[in-house]
Amino acid sequence: MEAASPAGPGAPQPASQGAEGASRSLLRRLKSKLFTWNILKTIALGQMLSLCICGTAITSQYLAEKYKVNTPMLQSFINYCLLFLVYTMMLAFQSGSDNLLIILKRKWWKYILLGVADVEANYLVVKAYQYTTLTSVQLLDCFGIPVLMALSWFILHARYRVIHFIAVSVCLLGVGTMVGADVLAGRQEDSGSDVLLGDIFVLLGSSLYAISNVCEEYVVKKLSRQEFLGMVGLFGTIISGIQLLAVCGICPLYVLPVQLHAIGD
Repeated sequence: MEAASPAGPGAPQPASQGAEGASRSLLRRLKSKLFTWNILKTIALGQMLSLCICGTAITSQYLAEKYKVNTPMLQSFINYCLLFLVYTMMLAFQSGSDNLLIILKRKWWKYILLGVADVEANYLVVKAYQYTTLTSVQLLDCFGIPVLMALSWFILHARYRVIHFIAVSVCLLGVGTMVGADVLAGRQEDSGSDVLLGDIFVLLGSSLYAISNVCEEYVVKKLSRQEFLGMVGLFGTIISGIQLLAVCGICPLYVLPVQLHAIGD
């Protein structure tokens, strides 16, 4: 004789119990994978970096609009000098293969190319604040994501899923929409060419940022963070210093005749 079923009106159904158990198991797995120390630390550092970048962007826009101070190369030069004073000096006192002279003998030309990409990326993005808006710069800077993914695919042999390519397509669509909106808004204010120039500066700068970031990931993972920062500080200081001297030398030659003409009038 079979036993009576214990199921009653208030008893949970087996299907609902299975679904509830599956959802709890999924939540536990997500919690164990997402809420780890490495991921939380990465998120916290990323937010701190975002705040620093936001502060730099607001300051650059404020100086350009309020005080007409346009010093993109000087701003970069100060950053590279700080890296030089800290990390390049640390490499100079290292021994063995990590010594500054040994690194220069083996890979000096590679770090020159990296320094050029990093310096010009900073210069173009900061220069763009003279022509376009803060919102456009921040949004168009996302163009570096698809460029970075393409470089990572060929250089770092990274592989992506379909969702990544969908996200890149949305990003490119947003970039095109933003450039078109800037051009239309600039035409209404009779500054369409200037706004478009600023957008082009941002797109070029973000592409160079992508090159620098891919090289940074390769050096940091294969070699060391100290070597990357030290060599970028060294060649960044040299390249930005030369460019700063060139700009400071050309501008007075152009401004002086204008000033003399104004005084004569």
